[in-house]
Amino acid sequence: MAKGGTTRTGGEWVVRALERHGIDTVFCVPGESYLPVLDALHGARNRIRVVVCRHEHGAANMAEAWGKLTGRPGTCLVTRAPGACNGSIGVHTARQDSTPMLLLVGQVPRAHAGREAFQEVDLEAMFAPLAKWVGHADAAAALPELMAQACHAALDGRPGPAVLSLPEDVLAETAEADDAEPLAVAAGEPDPGAMERLHRILGDAERPLMVLGGGAWTDEARAHMVRFAEDNGLPVCCSFRRQDLFPNHHAHYAGELGLGPNPALLERVRDADLLLVVGARLTQVATRDYTLIAPPHPGHTLIHVHADEAELGRVYVPALGIAARPPAFAAAAAGLAGTGNAHRRPWVEAARHDCEADRMPPPCAGPLDPGAVMAELDVRLPADAVVTVDAGNFSGWPQRFLTFGGGRRLLGPTSGAMGYGTPAAVAAAIAAPERMVVGFVGDGGFGMTGQEVATAVQHGAAPLIIVFNNRMYGTIRMHQERRYPDRVVGTDLTAGDYAEVARGWGAHGERVDRTEDFAPALDRALAAGRAAVIELATDPEQVSTRATLTALRGTG
Repeated sequence: MAKGGTTRTGGEWVVRALERHGIDTVFCVPGESYLPVLDALHGARNRIRVVVCRHEHGAANMAEAWGKLTGRPGTCLVTRAPGACNGSIGVHTARQDSTPMLLLVGQVPRAHAGREAFQEVDLEAMFAPLAKWVGHADAAAALPELMAQACHAALDGRPGPAVLSLPEDVLAETAEADDAEPLAVAAGEPDPGAMERLHRILGDAERPLMVLGGGAWTDEARAHMVRFAEDNGLPVCCSFRRQDLFPNHHAHYAGELGLGPNPALLERVRDADLLLVVGARLTQVATRDYTLIAPPHPGHTLIHVHADEAELGRVYVPALGIAARPPAFAAAAAGLAGTGNAHRRPWVEAARHDCEADRMPPPCAGPLDPGAVMAELDVRLPADAVVTVDAGNFSGWPQRFLTFGGGRRLLGPTSGAMGYGTPAAVAAAIAAPERMVVGFVGDGGFGMTGQEVATAVQHGAAPLIIVFNNRMYGTIRMHQERRYPDRVVGTDLTAGDYAEVARGWGAHGERVDRTEDFAPALDRALAAGRAAVIELATDPEQVSTRATLTALRGTG
């Protein structure tokens, strides 16, 4: 702790701590409960960028996406109960997606606490099951240390969201305090003895399969895992919405264990005699409701590597559990002697063949073929493009038919929360203005946070948002038709003109009704030099990449 005994307001101490922890951008919806922080941000306006958003749902998702892309805590400021409740969706996403994030919440004055004052809620109780760490400031002098604890919690071990409650009178009062130095984040090195055991077990395996997932990955760690897979003859699949962890064009890439996965990949998981799971938690999605890999004893030799030691054995009992952060494990794994790959080559080649076969778009209902649109985009996207996806069946098209890895990133909510794709694309375009950013969203998700296109326009960001408009909540309609055929209720949506809405916000807007019209619309959108929205009029009959409504009803 640097000695100085400087006097600042609580709001100034918060902003001072943000600067000391390398946070140069914050997302917010303003509130009177944290006006002193806003005032301090005005004083730091040349050092910290303030992105004012249209809704806390969007602001929190922007912060979460910022954390995913940069590896630094994405920071969001909201006010009291209404702002905290709206922002809690992003907190939950950060928790399930292992993303470093800070949510700073203005709170009622200390003297009003416990009286159910105006917009009061017990923030510590509310966020306890959602966040990794929750703190409350009782005095301005405590803020440097609390902010250091929050940033450390967001980054250390398994990354996640930290929430700090800031009473407005604490932010307004002045206090003498010292700066708190950023706390060191542990490297999370794997135990050398465990790595030796991994090497022996891997050497004995005939049909191993590696599954990558989770957070805290670096470009170097990704490269290490490529080398490790090559040296050991490992096919590699990625967990839900994590397929940017391994280059999808690589001969060892086998696909994604997500929603609507390749049936051949599921069979390969069942046939594997060893599962090496690195970073992933083996969630409900990746395990097909915990049936593909059944807890507690999965029926495979399981080696589970995870940054949180408490996760090892919590759901599955591994033959070997290794507590390590992905970068440290990847470096150690790449340093092991290879177990050879010649005898596993047929296993790897078969996995790759299945993966490539699944990337061929099937015929699609209607005059606009989303698979053909994705094929056009995959060729046009630069190698360092950033792609964001919302929750919904539409996301199957970019997730199945676009390629990721190398420098091309995918940001999507493994929590499955709608309203993510548009604000995530805005955040990515602000974080990396030199990169092409494309966000994918359904008409349902765009209705929730599509207004953040106006945020992009205001702040000079230029993401391309592609809206799949099939005039319904497609995922729920799919389940509805499967379980209650021909009894549709609560899933229809009125068709809107989202291209016109985008133009009203100052963005470029186009609607595409036919496949052949997409490429010229894409050219115009990219040439516009500002935020753009392309609305795709998709046929509701084609409810997913693998199903039609007619087939789900059992009549096709």
